[in-house]
Amino acid sequence: MAVYAVGDVQGCAAELDDILARLDFHPSRDRIWLVGDLVNRGPQSLQVLRAVARLGDAAITVLGNHDLHLLALARGHAEWRAGDAALRPILEAPDREALLDWLQSRPLLHHEPSLDATLLHAGLPPQWDIAQARSCAAELENALRSDGSGDLFARMYGNQPDLWRDDLEGADRLRFITNAFTRLRVCDRDGRLLLKFKGTLEQAPPGAMPWFRVPGRRSAGHRIVCGHWSALGYRDEQGVLALDTGCVWGGALTAQRIDTPCAPVSVPNRSGALPIEAD
Repeated sequence: MAVYAVGDVQGCAAELDDILARLDFHPSRDRIWLVGDLVNRGPQSLQVLRAVARLGDAAITVLGNHDLHLLALARGHAEWRAGDAALRPILEAPDREALLDWLQSRPLLHHEPSLDATLLHAGLPPQWDIAQARSCAAELENALRSDGSGDLFARMYGNQPDLWRDDLEGADRLRFITNAFTRLRVCDRDGRLLLKFKGTLEQAPPGAMPWFRVPGRRSAGHRIVCGHWSALGYRDEQGVLALDTGCVWGGALTAQRIDTPCAPVSVPNRSGALPIEAD
């Protein structure tokens, strides 16, 4: 059995088919990890959701910020944005509720002890070790799957609080956890989340650094697989494998086998590139 990880698909169904073919992926034999943001921006978000859901236990996907935004739109707790047009086919699909229920049951984090590998969408604040990250993910997953999930969707937007404290409570605690798992790119040296930054490493403001380079990061020494930061591109350093190579913006969809040392594999965008913008 091979275990592959794939970067942000974002509605690029043709490229997902291409990468699975390049990998010679067989769901009866292999497993695929997807870093989240299955949907939005790209032309075939509905087809991507259906395809990944059909893979059943052969696919493990975590939730990204676009996936959560789709759920918030569908449950009536988010404002429609100009960039959300690609989500409309999902919301109008006859199998809408089955797909949304499936998506809402996905985790924020997947940890595989046999590989000492952890899958998540964006990043981890430096104050968290893997055990605390798993605990915080479980908190958010419980809220997401509860009868009170509407309150979560209504209150998850915003950039505050931006610094972790163990005594955070209620909506503030869940908002911080959501932002860490689905929006984090850079921090300051104190571990404060600088969520407004979306550019390249060279464009980072003074004092800002990738979350995985913060000195004393408590998750250091463990393999972490993530995406979200298309301006960063492919990166494999300090145990962190970043796989968002901006397929939807005209880049490529990238995969890498993670159960054995292996080079990355990429397929080019062929769905038509979108103008690069803040994501």
